[in-house]
Amino acid sequence: MSTARVMIVEDDRVIARDIRTQVSRMGHSVVGMTASGEEAVTLAAAEQPDLVLMDIRLEGEMDGIEAAQRIRSKNRIPVVFLTAYGNEEIMRRASLTEPFGYLLKPFDEPQMRTVIQMALYKREAESRVRLGEKRYAATLASIADGVISTDEEGRVDFMNPAAERLTGWPSDEAVGRHLGDIFTIVDEETLSPLESPATRLLAPGSSGPIANRSLLIARGGNKVLIEERCSPVENEGTIAGAVVVFTDYTQKRAVAEALERAQNDLTHVARLTLMGELAAAIAHEVNTPLMAMVTNAATCLQWLERERPDIDRARAAVERVINDGHRAGEVVRSVHALAKRSPSVRTLLDLNAVTLETLSLVRGELRRAEVKVITELAQQLPLVSGDRVQIQQVLLNLIVNAMESMLGRQPADRFLTIASTREDNMVLVGVIDTGTGVDDAIRERIFEALFTTKTSGLGMGLSISRSIVELHGGRLSMTSRQSGGSEFRIILPA
Repeated sequence: MSTARVMIVEDDRVIARDIRTQVSRMGHSVVGMTASGEEAVTLAAAEQPDLVLMDIRLEGEMDGIEAAQRIRSKNRIPVVFLTAYGNEEIMRRASLTEPFGYLLKPFDEPQMRTVIQMALYKREAESRVRLGEKRYAATLASIADGVISTDEEGRVDFMNPAAERLTGWPSDEAVGRHLGDIFTIVDEETLSPLESPATRLLAPGSSGPIANRSLLIARGGNKVLIEERCSPVENEGTIAGAVVVFTDYTQKRAVAEALERAQNDLTHVARLTLMGELAAAIAHEVNTPLMAMVTNAATCLQWLERERPDIDRARAAVERVINDGHRAGEVVRSVHALAKRSPSVRTLLDLNAVTLETLSLVRGELRRAEVKVITELAQQLPLVSGDRVQIQQVLLNLIVNAMESMLGRQPADRFLTIASTREDNMVLVGVIDTGTGVDDAIRERIFEALFTTKTSGLGMGLSISRSIVELHGGRLSMTSRQSGGSEFRIILPA
């Protein structure tokens, strides 16, 4: 049994001493004794006992019921009444003080022990409830949303500070009023009055929580755009009230509009970025035919500057310049089509022939780089459907990358192998080098746009190549070789 600090208020000194003896035997301590109601109020405020045993008939003008009322209202101390009078009027008055128990005189010690213990249990339960209410109130006071609760008739019984601020109504003035008196809402577009959410929820036939967006007309005429939610408070199957939670939506709408503007700006930036990538892709892909044009033009000048100009060879060089110019135009067209995801010009292609044509375009560069070329092309490969320029573009990218990866090797170790084969219904072309290979840490990123390991690279070649192959219904993959170097495989449907 828990112990308590007990105060005794009894006008009969003999009974008071007897009660004190019994209370002490129970293990409780008596912190004060008085026979006056006025003194009881003062003593309770000073000692703050855990329990007051209060006689109803006392000395002086204040009886025990009035003293108990003052003690409860000021100090929230529980009171157990001691009385020999059990008439209806006394019980009615006593019940208004919310007593924790009654002891009818004469009483014995077991009765007192039981009543005191029950009163102490009730006090602990009330203390826990009050603590919960304080936490509840502190939580609601700290949130930015307005919260208003009503009883079953829609009258306000609680408002948090945010609700006071948004509605313009102080809580002490709002409590007891109908919700519609302090929570005036209108339609955002038409400004026509709307029914209070609690009225809608508490009406017969209502079916659960209500959510809405409306314009709150605060006290003083200030208008606030709000989001409101109203939920019922249920008690044993019946609706005992409603809780309205509402948020100032003005700032949220401004943020949403700012976000929409930012998304539009990002879309515009994305378009500009795509244009930049397209320009980078064209510059990357046109570079090879332009270099060939410059080389052939210089060769043409050499044939013309001789004492006896070699017109035939000069003409051949000019024709190569023209062909390279057409090829540059085709590259621009194919890259533009790739960026637009538009259909390419498809024909039936012999991949072996396309591979040999592509090698011929870079034969001079491979020779100057001292790269030995090995071709292992399977015979009677099935044809593939594709855009010749785009497939050559992929092969050219892979061959040039392979050549550049081997420049760090000794010339005797520079081997480029181009192999073709068939696997089931697919045709494969592999570009194999003996270069430095690709580090495992970046292997998954080499096909990303704008990612490059070259100091002067744009990081577009492999990204474009993979896109081209995938648009042809195929795959472009890379594996590192145990003997050193890399193998890139173009896989296209036959």
